[in-house]
Amino acid sequence: MNMKKTSCILALLLSMLLPMHGKAQSDEAQQLLLNVEKLAQLKSILSDMEKGYEIVYKGYGTIRDISEGSFSLHETFLDQLLAVSPAVRCYKRIADIILLQRRLVSEYKSAYNRFRRSGTFSPAELDYLAAVYASLLKESLRHLDELTLVITAGELRMNDEERLEAIDRLFAEMEDKLVFLRHFNRQTSLLSLQRLREQHETDALEKLHGLN
Repeated sequence: MNMKKTSCILALLLSMLLPMHGKAQSDEAQQLLLNVEKLAQLKSILSDMEKGYEIVYKGYGTIRDISEGSFSLHETFLDQLLAVSPAVRCYKRIADIILLQRRLVSEYKSAYNRFRRSGTFSPAELDYLAAVYASLLKESLRHLDELTLVITAGELRMNDEERLEAIDRLFAEMEDKLVFLRHFNRQTSLLSLQRLREQHETDALEKLHGLN
């Protein structure tokens, strides 16, 4: 039964029950009917609002759950990037990099002491040699610092492939520095030998001509 039929029936009942009360009571009956209609409309509006709220809340809940789930997956992925797998920690190039750095330090120290004792280089030239070695040492230590970050958990967000690529790059750069050092030492040694030879020839000529 719809609202219009209900209102008509209520009006009929009221007219039958209140036949003698005049116009005022008739007005009150009409007002009552209006109030009944308004109440029914209000209930309908509230019902629609409740349904709408449920739809909105369920929609928000779905979005919230998806969002939180995505964030949880993202956070888990990032945490995994902070971890270092055994495959990375046991990578052979790590030990190779450390060995190259030790060789670089050992060879530059040995070469510098030899050049310093040779007496073939001036103080300014020895300062230059020391500056070259210091620069190489500084760069090699920087590579070790970066290597430490790459293989230490919780420092860098990198997957295994990226970590291995970084280690390979550090190995290549450390190897290049050792190659440069050895080339530099060979060239400096040749210069030292040339100067020694020239000095010996000069000494021999002076001795030959009795200039000593």
